Amino acid sequence: MFLGTSDHSLDAKGRIILPSKFREELGESFYITKGFEKCVQVLSVDEFDRLRAQIRALPADKALSLQYLLISPAVLVSPNSQGRVMISQKLREDAGLSGEVTVVGMDSRIEIWDKETFTAFMVQQKQASVKEALELLRL
Repeated sequence: MFLGTSDHSLDAKGRIILPSKFREELGESFYITKGFEKCVQVLSVDEFDRLRAQIRALPADKALSLQYLLISPAVLVSPNSQGRVMISQKLREDAGLSGEVTVVGMDSRIEIWDKETFTAFMVQQKQASVKEALELLRL
């Protein structure tokens, strides 16, 4: 399970050092692909395979849309000797990543956001969705 939020920097080549506790849980290789919001997501090989199986079980038109969105841009990566992983230029561009980023543990996956975009997103979430969700949970 991935928990926690931390700020990091992308280097000039688009590499990031993920937190060591995340790298340990991800294993030697893992996938980076588009996120559900304006971010990229990181999934273990097992979690990515589970996602692929769920997508294949959907009706063909819905499966195809998700394959284009999540499967086709995915890249299998392995950390280098310094623990850095490369985020492809296309994924960085699509998510608006450069310089300072925020790494977010999201239970079974990790999201990497542009720091300012994540801050604005969280303000928006607090104003709308969180109140409704807390009411549903009766918290």
